[in-house]
Amino acid sequence: MEVDRNRFQDGDMVLFQDRKERRYLTTLAEGQVFHSHLGRLNHDGLIGHSVGGWYRTDRGHTLLAVRPTLGDFVRQMPRGPQIIYPKDLGNIVAFADIFPGATVIESGLGSGALTTALLRAVGEQGHVITYEIEESVVPRALANINKVMPSPPNLTITLGDIYQGIEERQVDRVVLDVPEPWQAVAGAAEALVMGGILVSFLPTILQVHQLVGQLHEDGRFQMIETVETLLRPWHVTERSVRPAHRMVAHSGFLTTAVRCLPRVVGTASNPAPLPSGEPLTPPDRGNDKES
Repeated sequence: MEVDRNRFQDGDMVLFQDRKERRYLTTLAEGQVFHSHLGRLNHDGLIGHSVGGWYRTDRGHTLLAVRPTLGDFVRQMPRGPQIIYPKDLGNIVAFADIFPGATVIESGLGSGALTTALLRAVGEQGHVITYEIEESVVPRALANINKVMPSPPNLTITLGDIYQGIEERQVDRVVLDVPEPWQAVAGAAEALVMGGILVSFLPTILQVHQLVGQLHEDGRFQMIETVETLLRPWHVTERSVRPAHRMVAHSGFLTTAVRCLPRVVGTASNPAPLPSGEPLTPPDRGNDKES
């Protein structure tokens, strides 16, 4: 039986917004009641009714009800470790080119926000393998992930230290959200396919400096780039257009690097060898004639 996506179903997450644009997240369940300072709202009054509709509490306040985006959920989700903000989640997926069907190694399960974004990006044919050293964070993270993607079959959680190496080979991407990612550079190089991408999220530029230094020293990564994203919301009304009073400015730096062959520098008399081992012979221009 096809589900009507225009109407809320039992088990759906709902994001409420009041007239002051304050937001509240809940999960619909038959017989349950949403409580806030604005009053009570029966879940049964939403189940089977319109997404994007307006619903009145028992105190006469009207709430807009929509399905939350992943960004909405990340901002509202129960947290253990510090989350990665939605603006950084989007950039990780874009800059690391996480594609449908990709095999992705992730380090650090955290609260599950990044894992959820990766699972959505790789799709049903992809695979996310997460290395997590703290077993205690797993239940909370899985609870958060399951609210968006119930029991994803393409998620593997490995209890282990990614600094000690990565068991998998021929993976497409390695995503590092750990405090000392330079310790995982060698393992990432061994695991990635040629042309595969490593991406690291770090809060401080000193950490970035050490990571980039290790990437250069390893020699198997090229096209090393670091970016910082600042997201500034604006308040737009009929009579006023101004920046929002609050913004999530700095949250972290993203560093990307591409797995390549180590660079071999040659000269005209002693050219760099080709991958096959044969020297790169300069062309014989002795018989060239000017046209």
